[in-house]
Amino acid sequence: MKTILVTGSTGQLGNELLQLSHLEKDYRFEFVDRSQLNLASEESVRDFFTNKTSSDYLSIINAAAYTAVDLAEKDKHSAELVNVDGPRNLAQYAKSIGAKLIHVSTDFVFDGNHSRPYNETDLKNPISVYGKTKSDGEDSVLEVNPDSIILRTSWVYSQFGKNFFNTIARLSKEKESLRVVADQIGSPTWAGDLARVCFSAAISDQSGIFHFSNEGVASWYDFAYEIVRAFGYHCEVIPIATEEYPTDAKRPAYSVLNKQKFRKTFEVQNVHWKERLYRLVEEVKGQKLT
Repeated sequence: MKTILVTGSTGQLGNELLQLSHLEKDYRFEFVDRSQLNLASEESVRDFFTNKTSSDYLSIINAAAYTAVDLAEKDKHSAELVNVDGPRNLAQYAKSIGAKLIHVSTDFVFDGNHSRPYNETDLKNPISVYGKTKSDGEDSVLEVNPDSIILRTSWVYSQFGKNFFNTIARLSKEKESLRVVADQIGSPTWAGDLARVCFSAAISDQSGIFHFSNEGVASWYDFAYEIVRAFGYHCEVIPIATEEYPTDAKRPAYSVLNKQKFRKTFEVQNVHWKERLYRLVEEVKGQKLT
C-alpha cells in the first residue's frame, strides 16, 4: 500500500486530512508534527529521510506553515524558517526519494490591486512579510524540485484550531455586536475541501501551480454575517473599512483566485462557500469550538 506523508498534522488542514484518511482505504497516511519533523532544521529533515526511498512515500503534503500574518511583521526570521527554509528542505529530500511534493500556499502572494480573479501566471507582489515568505517558499520549492505542485488557496477555516470561523462563532455568542472589515474581498475555503484537493493532487501525475478555493466571493463582513446567521445568534454584524481596523500587516484588498486551471485538471466537486459553511455549522452545532 502506498503511503502519503502529511506534515503539520496538528493544524486545520492536517486535522481535515486525518479525517479524510479514515475514508481512503487504498492509501496509507503518515502524519507528523514539528516534534517529529522540524522542517526549519535541515538536520531534522535529513535524519527523518535517512534510508527512506520512493517505496516508502508516494507523495508528501506539506500542511505546515507559519500563518501568524501580523506577528510575522515583527518576527520575520521565524516566518522565513518555516515558510521558506522548511519547504526548500522538504523539496530537496522529496526529490531525492522520488516522492511528489504538494506545497500549500496562499492568495497573500498577490498585492490585491486586480479587479478580476488572479491567474496562476499573474505577477506576484506580496505586501506583507507573511506573503513575501510564502512567495519565496513557492520559488524555493520549484527551483529545487520543479515536479512539485504549488496549491494556492485562500481564507481557510474549519472547526479545528484558531481561525476566523471559530473566532466569529465564539464572539457572536458572547457579544451584542461585531465590527468586521467589509472592503477586503476573497473566497472562504473549508479545510475539508482543501484536504480532498490535496489528496487528489498527491495521487496525480501533475506538477506546477494551481489555485483552489470554494466557489463565490465575499468580504470578511459577508463571511462573518453568514456565520452568525447560520448559528442563529442574535449579534449585529457591522461593516467597517480597513482603516477602522488597523493591523501590523497589510492585507490584499482583492485576492480572489481563478480556479479554471484546477477545474480542467482535477475531477473534484466544488461548492459555493455559503453552502459549505451552512453544512459545516449543521455538523458542529452543539460542539465546543476552539
